[in-house]
Amino acid sequence: MNQRGFIPVAVIVTVIIVLAASGGAFLMYQKSVTTPSETSLENEPGKMVELKPVAQESIPQKLPSPTVQVKTSPSPKTQPKSRPESVNIQQCQGTKVKFDYAPVNLDKTLVMMPRGLMVGDHVTPVNHHYFQNFGNKEFDIEVYSPGGGFITDIGHMPGAEEGKDYNIRIEHTCTLSSHYIYVSNLPAKIKAYAPPTHGYRGVRIPVAAGELIGYYKKNLDYNLVDKAITLTGFVVPEHYAVEPYKTHIVRDTYGYFNEPVKSKLIERSIRTVEPISGKIDYDIDGKLVGNWFLEGTNGYAGAVTEVGRSKSWLGHLSFAYDYIDPGRIVISIVGYGEGDSNQFGVKGNSPDPAGVSIESGLIKYELVDYDYIASNGSRWDRISFAKGLKTVGMENTQGVVLVQMLGGGRKIKFETFPGKTASEAGGFTGAARIYER
Repeated sequence: MNQRGFIPVAVIVTVIIVLAASGGAFLMYQKSVTTPSETSLENEPGKMVELKPVAQESIPQKLPSPTVQVKTSPSPKTQPKSRPESVNIQQCQGTKVKFDYAPVNLDKTLVMMPRGLMVGDHVTPVNHHYFQNFGNKEFDIEVYSPGGGFITDIGHMPGAEEGKDYNIRIEHTCTLSSHYIYVSNLPAKIKAYAPPTHGYRGVRIPVAAGELIGYYKKNLDYNLVDKAITLTGFVVPEHYAVEPYKTHIVRDTYGYFNEPVKSKLIERSIRTVEPISGKIDYDIDGKLVGNWFLEGTNGYAGAVTEVGRSKSWLGHLSFAYDYIDPGRIVISIVGYGEGDSNQFGVKGNSPDPAGVSIESGLIKYELVDYDYIASNGSRWDRISFAKGLKTVGMENTQGVVLVQMLGGGRKIKFETFPGKTASEAGGFTGAARIYER
């Protein structure tokens, strides 16, 4: 938890950086590559791997069953619609599917966080959910494939312990895929093809609906990506590339699950305001609301700030809304104080950045801390389960930011004044910076 109480949930940006740097590693499967020997897997961690077709008789007759499930795991003779007709089929199948299985054991999972959190490296709204149980002590919370398909990518987080913290992508249809981060203790079937050290490997491992793919301890990142969907609330310069795993995020995660799993997932959600899945795309062309990037820092991809490593978030800035209580304006800033970033509410919760344009001129936002209050009036600790959460702004001003939209509506001038009040920040100084999108 940082100095103002935010949960130090998983630091995800490294994954985004790796994806951006690799030119879209999740799209790198090559059908022409044959299965290497066990030795070559260890010696060539970056090479694509395609599993040989699995004989039908080798499929387990009973798959691991999640605690929360609608029906008994299907036998090979009664394949669910979300799984290819045969594991011998190596191409994607269809575009539409609904799941009968939760991505995790919901009996051991306390909280499902909505998308849109801004904290630490995540200066712009986070594009994935979190399944959490911070009181858990072991890697014993089951992670499942919600539908059948193929594991197509396995990544090992930089610096992660051997056997822990893998990224997994499961292709369910030709457009829909599940994305997990921080899956540990992979089953032998999957672990045999995982990279032994940090990096990514393209594979094609068949999995069935409800099949166990690993475990998590306290926190698991999960998202559904649908290439048939494009979120429109991202505006970036033509010479920048928006991160594809933001633009194709499904709008309503819960709508991809059948009952009763859908209702059980919603029960775990701490957001009760529509859209319950949360929201990440706030950009409106010509308006202040949304994400901005320090001029010359390559948008979401970020500039290289260390040898061979990009710290993309160092150039990010966001004028958005709280991920649980969307009525609260949030300004997310890099370089304001200690830590990777700071998130503040706005005194008086006004003016709404969705209404700020070039015609608005110079805008002064007085920054305040804010907290969450549960429906019973108690302060939320940000890790336990709660419903009906609302934000409340504090009175003490922590500082001021000045912002003004420039001609064309795709650039802003921005400056921070920590510890100052609005009356003490008369105008821009030489420290002001230009952001664009």
